[in-house]
Amino acid sequence: MSPYYVYILQCKDGTYYTGMTNDLEKRLAQHQEGYDD
Repeated sequence: MSPYYVYILQCKDGTYYTGMTNDLEKRLAQHQEGYDD
C-alpha cells in the first residue's frame, strides 16, 4: 500500500487549494503547470 498525502497550497490570488495524492512531486508539478482536476 503506497502512502497518500493531503496538501494545502496557497494560490496566486490568495485562495487555498486542498487535495490528496499518492505522488506529491508529480501533483505539485501539475498544479504549477495549471492542471486542475
